[in-house]
Amino acid sequence: MNMKTNRVYNYLLPSLAGREQGVGLPCVGLLLMLLVACGQNEKEYDATGIFEATETVVSAEQSGLLLRLDVNEGDELEAGREVGLTDTTQTWLRIKQAGATKGVYRSQKPDMEKQIAATRQQLAKARQEQQRYKELVADGAAPRKMLDDASSQVLVLQKQLDAQVSTLRTQLSTLDAQLSAADVQVSQLTDQLQKCHVRAPLKGVVLEKYAEQGEFVAAGKPLFKMADTEQMYLRAYITSAQLQHVKVGQKAKVFADYGDGQKKEYEGTVSWISSRSEFTPKTILTDDERADLVYAVKIRIKNDGYVKIGMYGEVGLTPNPSPSGEGSE
Repeated sequence: MNMKTNRVYNYLLPSLAGREQGVGLPCVGLLLMLLVACGQNEKEYDATGIFEATETVVSAEQSGLLLRLDVNEGDELEAGREVGLTDTTQTWLRIKQAGATKGVYRSQKPDMEKQIAATRQQLAKARQEQQRYKELVADGAAPRKMLDDASSQVLVLQKQLDAQVSTLRTQLSTLDAQLSAADVQVSQLTDQLQKCHVRAPLKGVVLEKYAEQGEFVAAGKPLFKMADTEQMYLRAYITSAQLQHVKVGQKAKVFADYGDGQKKEYEGTVSWISSRSEFTPKTILTDDERADLVYAVKIRIKNDGYVKIGMYGEVGLTPNPSPSGEGSE
């Protein structure tokens, strides 16, 4: 019973009570007819709108010949299902080339221990000679110059060893960097190879198909459009007077209108309220058609398969209790 019916009913009660005081039956009958008429004119909805779903356009991620696209309008797809494939030949060949390049870099890596082994042996022998001449000079059995020459030879060989180690380390570092770059290149190409496989990003129904097998597609070209039809939304418009009684998360009654008075009720939840007002769209009616400014709202429902995108619907908003605990009229 709405606010108007309440007023008539409150007005009728004294009249009914006044029958014992001589109030005529015609007057009572007229009031009863008024009450019934008000009840009949009472709407079970507060706003109307159109059902919509979250739509996703699936596009090609790699350029190439579209070898396969196994989707048709109306198909139900599971999330992650592979439905198409673009040509992978060139990407696969680049992966093979990058792998061969990595093999070349590995073969060029020097064996540091083997390459400096000879110099280390010469240095060890020079140090032995230096020690021997040091003992002979101490005993007076050899001139000082022979010790100086032996010490000089040790210094030269030590510098040669240090230079070899530095050169080999630089070479190894360069080759390691080139191998890392090649690994990154292989990873990039592998990712590109995976993107040649077209997969459904979500569970839903195919709405439109934009490409066919055998076409050349560029990266970014739309292939098909799909929508999650399990979660449907009724997009309706409410007035500012209604807005004060509505909040996100509030329960609502949603009616799918099949025409000829055929309706089906669903339990809904207000999932979004526009933060900006707008002029009443020409294709949408609100409970107060005279309102110039309205607010868009979305009410989410769990679809049982009967609600379709673009279908007309109605929503009855359950009043949001005020902070004091009193319901709004």
